[in-house]
Amino acid sequence: MTLTPEQQRMLEAPLDPKYVKKPSGSFGPKGDYLEGWHVINELNRVFGFAGWSYTIDLSRDALTEGKDSKGNPQWQAAYTCICTLTVAGVTRQDVGFGSGFAKAVGDAVEGATKEAATDALKRAARTFGNIFGLALYDKSRANVQAAPEPEPETVRLFREQINACETMVQLNEWKAKNAKAANATGYGDALVSAWTTRKAEVEAMDRVAA
Repeated sequence: MTLTPEQQRMLEAPLDPKYVKKPSGSFGPKGDYLEGWHVINELNRVFGFAGWSYTIDLSRDALTEGKDSKGNPQWQAAYTCICTLTVAGVTRQDVGFGSGFAKAVGDAVEGATKEAATDALKRAARTFGNIFGLALYDKSRANVQAAPEPEPETVRLFREQINACETMVQLNEWKAKNAKAANATGYGDALVSAWTTRKAEVEAMDRVAA
């Protein structure tokens, strides 16, 4: 599967800091992190509900019956999970860990397995770019930035028209017809860049066809 220009743009975007969570308490993440639901939401947003899939392989590291800090009976579970994530024909794999503590053994196992699976999925997803948490591994946080203001609807429509052009004739006709209006939007440079990018894509397709 080839990524669309819009998908490529979303993958190259920085991570919005409003989605970054801080660690709290003695358990859980030790550094800034993204919540599991957000990573899944981003996968759906970028690739579509049917555009990605994953499998998990869980292994139990420990399951013991002990006591909590107050001396009450407590089950303690620890699991490791390997997640295999496939997106746009590309497969990535990573590992996650989870622990669970509860009075009932089933609750401890449930907590540990869910945490391990979520951790593994997030770690596999980060390999696809900053918006999935990769930016958090850079100490400079250069790619953790507030999202820019959304483009006006007119600009979005211009982008769609440009990307819909399949020949140089169509691209040049669009330019002749819309260049002045595109420049008047205040996003002239961005639309010129979009037109130039599409021109390169069309020329590449023409060379393959020849």
